[in-house]
Amino acid sequence: MITFAGMSLPVTSLDRSIPFYTALGFTLEIRTDRFALLRLATGTLGLLELGTVVEQEDERVRRLRTFVQVELLADDLDQLYAEFVERGIQVPNPPRDRGFERQLQLRDPDGFTVEFADHSPR
Repeated sequence: MITFAGMSLPVTSLDRSIPFYTALGFTLEIRTDRFALLRLATGTLGLLELGTVVEQEDERVRRLRTFVQVELLADDLDQLYAEFVERGIQVPNPPRDRGFERQLQLRDPDGFTVEFADHSPR
């Protein structure tokens, strides 16, 4: 049997990325000079600090980052959106219905998309 456990992302700064993800509910399990492992329920998110290598990417690569998505499920997107706004987490738009799913998106400090999809029954 094969199970998906998580994913890793290249980041500019662990000091900037770890607080972003912990504010979303991840917990920090491991941290070294250049790597952090975060957990949310049974999934993990690795963050590998590459510093200026990430900053030196050209515009095409930076735009492609938005298509890399950390996908999460939430029971109540409206409540989650209200909590994020109240806590000062920048969310560009309220939850929206895309036809096949209802979702809420935001961007992490390095431009990756973090998407929360509605987990509640329709």
